Amino acid sequence: MGKENHTYLTEFILLGLSSDHQTQILLFMIFLIIYLLTVFGNLLIILLIHVDSRLHTPMYFFLKNLSLNDLCFSTTIVPKMLVHFLVVRKTISFAGCSMQMFFFLIMGCTESSLLAVMSYDRYIAVCKPLHYSTIMTHRVCVLLVVGSWASGIFVSVVDTTFTLCLPYQGTNLINHYFCEPPALLKLASEETYTAEMVIFAMGVIILLGPVSLIFFSYWNIIYTVVQIQSGEGRLKVFSTCSSHFIVVIFFYGSTIFTYMRPNSKKMNEGDKVISVFYSVVTSMMNPFIYSLRNKDVKEALRKVLKRECYAHRSMLCSAIIREASFILVNT
Repeated sequence: MGKENHTYLTEFILLGLSSDHQTQILLFMIFLIIYLLTVFGNLLIILLIHVDSRLHTPMYFFLKNLSLNDLCFSTTIVPKMLVHFLVVRKTISFAGCSMQMFFFLIMGCTESSLLAVMSYDRYIAVCKPLHYSTIMTHRVCVLLVVGSWASGIFVSVVDTTFTLCLPYQGTNLINHYFCEPPALLKLASEETYTAEMVIFAMGVIILLGPVSLIFFSYWNIIYTVVQIQSGEGRLKVFSTCSSHFIVVIFFYGSTIFTYMRPNSKKMNEGDKVISVFYSVVTSMMNPFIYSLRNKDVKEALRKVLKRECYAHRSMLCSAIIREASFILVNT
């Protein structure tokens, strides 16, 4: 299968992050923990926002969709990745590779749009607080979320179509841990310039567009904050926005590095490590950096824990509440 022939490939072999057995076992444990934290954190955020009426605001509506997206994003990649750490032959069918790439692109592009929407929401809240309720109506919020998912689907369809329409008749070794367009293009048996330019153009739309909106939002937020007389008021605003900005740097920095190079076939081992940040790490970071540090989310968690403990009336639950309250107060 690795030799040149004229038969279209029916499966690929993923080389993964390492070929050393001991390293793969270590990586399995690390990524299993990351995945479990990702699932737990994002499901917890979705649950808290759903059950606590105080969190039924535009900011948390966007956050709920971001958590749902992150949950799907990580699940598209990590489970297959974990299996491959434990097997010798890391194969994936052509159809499976196509589906993984299609859904990876949907989630990745939707995440890009949602992060931009969330920065716009913070811009309105900080810079136009008196008009916030009239601008960020429920209808507008729904349209922004639908638009984010629609943009993700559109870019995914275009990128996947131009990547998969190329003939794959030679080697089937993908130097990556999942099916991503830049890695797959290296195997195409025809000129890939058109596909590369299309992917680059889609990157401009789905990456540089949202980044521009984020910079616009934060520039105006910073300009507004420096005019606040109260030091406590400044700290509150910066605390609200800083966590979101950390996630933005991790996600966009690594994604732009991978997709905004005109010749995307020039990939190396370092690119696989960089892709871990936007494909795996960011999905874990979002609920913990951006959400669980939030005072409203902490209070919602306390409320849920207390309600469950009152329902069961057990000493164990009371101890859990005390420990959870101590942890939340000191984080």
